[in-house]
Amino acid sequence: MADGTKPGAAVTPPPPARKRRRWTPALFLLPALVLLGALVVYPIGYSMVRSLLDKAGESFVGVDNYATLFTDDSIRTALANNLIWVVLAPTVATALGLVFAVLTERVRWGTAFKLVVFMPMAISMLASGIIFRLVYEQDPDRGVANAAWVAVHDTFNESSAFPKAHPGPESPLEKSEGGSFTTREPVRAGEPVLLPLVGVAPDKMPEDAAPAAEAKADPGQVTGTAWQDFTRGGGGTPSVVDPKELGYPGIRVEAVKDGRVVAETRAGPDGTFALPAEADGAQLRFPADNFREPYNGVDWLGPTLVTLSVISAYVWMWAGFAMVLIAAGLAGVPRELLEAARIDGANEWQVFRRITVPMLAPVLGVVLVTLMINVLKIFDLIVVIAPGSSRDDANVLAVQLYDSAFGDRDLGVASAIAVLLFLLVVPMMVTNVRRLRKEARR
Repeated sequence: MADGTKPGAAVTPPPPARKRRRWTPALFLLPALVLLGALVVYPIGYSMVRSLLDKAGESFVGVDNYATLFTDDSIRTALANNLIWVVLAPTVATALGLVFAVLTERVRWGTAFKLVVFMPMAISMLASGIIFRLVYEQDPDRGVANAAWVAVHDTFNESSAFPKAHPGPESPLEKSEGGSFTTREPVRAGEPVLLPLVGVAPDKMPEDAAPAAEAKADPGQVTGTAWQDFTRGGGGTPSVVDPKELGYPGIRVEAVKDGRVVAETRAGPDGTFALPAEADGAQLRFPADNFREPYNGVDWLGPTLVTLSVISAYVWMWAGFAMVLIAAGLAGVPRELLEAARIDGANEWQVFRRITVPMLAPVLGVVLVTLMINVLKIFDLIVVIAPGSSRDDANVLAVQLYDSAFGDRDLGVASAIAVLLFLLVVPMMVTNVRRLRKEARR
């Protein structure tokens, strides 16, 4: 033969190019696989083994650490709060993201609105926690939430200017039912009545308070003076209107006969007041609402509301994330379907409910599951926002893991919590991966 090969001799074919390159991808993947094993696989395996050992890690305790998860009060509170987080936070954030994405499609300034809503995502959890810790301050002069809440409340229920006022030892008033103060004896027309009170700090007196004056006698009226029977700097005579003492402007005075209010009025800036002739022979009463404590708003970070308050901070941060993803999905919805539905007579709510939402179901599912995985790891907001007095009431598994590991030094229970979190996250991750693969095959 031309090539010198003997007839009938076996010819060895060259190795296929595919076999020669078999290890090439593995070499490129090796660094990533090493990092994955060192940073993910090994810690998971070690946590599973460590969760079966005692606090010191010296003896095998089996599932005792896992039993502790369901018997310890702090951990059970964390489990309950995690359930609230998983159900409420992703649902609200996804719902708001859907609403924002749909509505911003129809407004001219939609892009600017999306930018504003998405901006909290650029802020770290720590910074957001500090912001909302200030927002939820109990003092209305510092906390934005209570400042707004108190403003609305006081619009419909006026606060008292004299919450600490009460009669002095020589006052003709005595405490009566419901926190009000009533004169011991009936009053008479033409005989001015002096009703001294004490207990209001000079710097807390209303701005319109004027120097107190004695009321003039009027045979057809019951007149009197309600004033602060205290002279700043000392001096003054008890139960006597002194020049430096201030009246109680706006304080409400009632005339009561046989348990029934027959007349009422409010005092002027100098504390003087006048009641009609019907008040003759009645007892005068300062109603309890004159002395009601000022409304200081809601205890947002108290044991009852702390979890919901922190969830609100989370939703503020992540609603923009949900909006951006849903808006991207909404851009892929065929407009022909929407227009056809409108032509067939469907209103906007029907179009939204029967076409938009079903078409966005895959995107909504991805957003919802992603946020569920995210809230299972929530840590920063709880630590920063919840005060020490209600920290236990806001507890979640990630915070409890930290407390068990670095506070109680119980690495067995901490590892069990870590394994529980891992087991809770795995089904959600599997669901997300399957959904993504299903979408990729379409």
